[in-house]
Amino acid sequence: MGGVIFCKNLTVSFGGRAVLDRFSLNIPDTGITALSGPSGCGKTTLLRVLAGLEKPQSGAVEGVTPRETAILFQDDRLLPWRTVEQHLTDVLPRDRRDRVPELLALAELEGEEGARPGALSGGMGRRLALARCLALDARLYLLDEPFAGVDLPRALRILERLRGLAAPVLLVSHEAAVLEHADRVVRLEGPPLRVL
Repeated sequence: MGGVIFCKNLTVSFGGRAVLDRFSLNIPDTGITALSGPSGCGKTTLLRVLAGLEKPQSGAVEGVTPRETAILFQDDRLLPWRTVEQHLTDVLPRDRRDRVPELLALAELEGEEGARPGALSGGMGRRLALARCLALDARLYLLDEPFAGVDLPRALRILERLRGLAAPVLLVSHEAAVLEHADRVVRLEGPPLRVL
């Protein structure tokens, strides 16, 4: 399905403080779109609205439903008792579990299938969380700081692989090199969130 994803006049307030105030943005449904802006300006809130985790007081998202999105949170949310491989098989449908090696390769975690999160470095845990997100069949991937703690050369290799996904990626990053390698960058400030 082609087209553009529209955020139209989204308003979200917390305790009377507007984080999104009639915010609008068009997201192309191909490639990697990066959101750049200072911490606390509203980028994560926008991702949460797109994922259906935050209901706007007004406005709408068109072109994708929350059920068609997959979100990578800022924290990894890994289960300490599950192995790397189990984190992926837990979310993959039974008939798609043959994708595990492909996802491990994408995140550069080959050979770590049997490791538990406690045995992983911070960057490896982040890459596992990313692989788990990508295991979900989505029409839009929402990635909040996907390369936090990941060394830059590896981050750029993984970013390049994300271009091969069938679905568009909307990611938040503060890293200049990551932004340079995105297909498009939306520079933001706030709150309330606005495009520069």
